Amino acid sequence: MQKKKKVVIVGPAYPYRGGNSLYVSFVYDILKDNFDVKVINYKLLYPKILFPGTTQKDISGFIIKNVPNKRIINSVNPFSWFKTATEIRKENPDLIIFDWWNPFFGPSHFVISKLLKGSNKILFITENVISHEGRFVDKHLTKLGLKNADCFLSLSNKVEATLKNLYPEKKVYRSSLPIYDCYRTDNLPDKIKIKQSLGFKEDEIILLFFGYVRKYKGLNILIDAMPGIIKGNPLAKLLIVGEFYDSSEKYFKQIETLGISDYVKVVEKFVPNEDVGIYYTASDVVILPYLEATQSGVLNIAYGFGKPVIVSNVGGLAEDVDQGLTGYIIESGNPSSIADAVSEFCKSRAVTDFENNIKNKLSGHMFNKMPALIETIIKDDK
Repeated sequence: MQKKKKVVIVGPAYPYRGGNSLYVSFVYDILKDNFDVKVINYKLLYPKILFPGTTQKDISGFIIKNVPNKRIINSVNPFSWFKTATEIRKENPDLIIFDWWNPFFGPSHFVISKLLKGSNKILFITENVISHEGRFVDKHLTKLGLKNADCFLSLSNKVEATLKNLYPEKKVYRSSLPIYDCYRTDNLPDKIKIKQSLGFKEDEIILLFFGYVRKYKGLNILIDAMPGIIKGNPLAKLLIVGEFYDSSEKYFKQIETLGISDYVKVVEKFVPNEDVGIYYTASDVVILPYLEATQSGVLNIAYGFGKPVIVSNVGGLAEDVDQGLTGYIIESGNPSSIADAVSEFCKSRAVTDFENNIKNKLSGHMFNKMPALIETIIKDDK
């Protein structure tokens, strides 16, 4: 029997919460049958002073994926970076994969990858290149962090084009986020009962905004769109669910000023895994009015539940939507465009089988080809 090739993944995993941890865990799971895979995790991800949320740890009662991992890296302790490189060198992997999503990790990624450069092939999976709401210094930290990559794996066409422009001499491969169909719904009541438990009526149309609230996600634009949405569709209600990394007070004030308080419900909290299905089951369409994006786990969760989406034409979001079949693409920053898309959805929902369209779209999903892609990356010349 042929010996499996070794892959080491450097990135967050359980007990950390959030999309990056979930993504790394999915990558481990899809590769583990074909490769000998190790995950090098963080002892400290973000210092408290730099983290705007309530906790970095996953406090869910239901853990989606608790993959085997070694917690070594302290993002602000250089001694741990040397220890990490030593640990990886012992494994002598055929491929080292760094998960890249934030320039804050530029120094640690640079040092670890520099210490490993030359002896092992280094792949950076770039969920984005420059972070959303990036500052001037972020460009320099990104350039530093990615310096030692032998090749890249992008998750959207936009990021792929950016990488090819920045690093024309390096190979850029293409994949995608997985479909997050991993949230339990087996113990949930039916949709009508869930809607009623949230204070909605059976015939109301629920528009869901889900996830961390940050400026670049355009929630204020969606709220501005609500008067126009309500005028055309009086049964439409907006359900906002997530932890606010931006001040929530201004959004509540905006809702009150527009006189739409009766049409908006806000659940201001981080949602544990076991409760995610409640809000997606209750919803009819998921709206991502982002002002900036590369790709989004929120969209992939929506597809996991068979829910259509309304997304801004920014970054890679529109790449994943078949207009009128799996959702609608809108003009970024334009409340009227959102209102028009909601109106179109309301007209079409009785005659368009969005759920089946989504199922058909996902049948050949790119993420499922990851093992073959990693095999190719290992074999290819640097």
